[in-house]
This record gives sequence, C-alpha cells and structure tokens, in this order.
Amino acid sequence: MTSARFPRNARVRAKSDFDRIFQHGRRVALPVLALHWQSSQDAPRLGLAVSRKVDPRAVGRNRIKRVLRDTFRRLRDELAAGDYVVVARPPAARADAAELAAALRGLLQRCGALGTSGLPLTSAPGTMPAASPSVPIPDSGRG
Repeated sequence: MTSARFPRNARVRAKSDFDRIFQHGRRVALPVLALHWQSSQDAPRLGLAVSRKVDPRAVGRNRIKRVLRDTFRRLRDELAAGDYVVVARPPAARADAAELAAALRGLLQRCGALGTSGLPLTSAPGTMPAASPSVPIPDSGRG
C-alpha cells in the first residue's frame, strides 16, 4: 500500500507530457469526465484538466480535482503503469463526490487499467473487444 500522500512523481505536470498524452494516447469518455492515457514503464501518474468552462468558481474546480486525486491515490496500487490525464466536463460541476469517483473508476476499468474489465491497455483501434466466435448468437424468433 502506498502512503496517503500524492507525491510529485505521481503527477503529470509538464506541458510537454500533457501534449504527448493528448496527441499519442488513447481516450475514453463519459458525459462527466474524459480519460486520456498512454502506457509506459513508469508507475501510474495522474494529470488533471478542469477548466473554467466546467465551473467558473475556483472552489468548484478545486473540489473536482480533490475528489479525482483522492480516488486515483486509492486506486494507484491496482493500476497499470502509464500516464493518465482526466479532463472534467461541465456536468462534473453538478456531480457529487461519489459520482465523480464512480465515473473515474469506470473510465479506468474501460481503458483496461483496472483488472475487472478485461480490456487490454494497448493502442489497438476501437473501444469494444471483438466478439468471441465460440459464443452463439441467440435467435430472436422473428423471421
């Protein structure tokens, strides 16, 4: 278990890192949050982008960032190595802490960073896994 702190080496901070992840990384999104990620050999790092378009008040933007950092910190030991940038969208301002945490966890599962989704953390095209040919498709009875 890592400490409760969120050290500098666990953060994406440099503009060049953000640019690299946005340009070359993969993306999954929900109405509340978007997640950009790029796998690497380093420990998981988090970057946050919460603009004034999301919430014009600094206190609202800081609340969103605090919840996302805390959720990432709790999940960091379970995450695949790589850089993760979370971009908040305007509905995030109306979401409570539990909804924001659930949205981040769901995005991490969808991108394959958490083990429960079974999706690989690769740069393969598409967001859905291929259908298994061994599973028969049920007949709807229409015809």
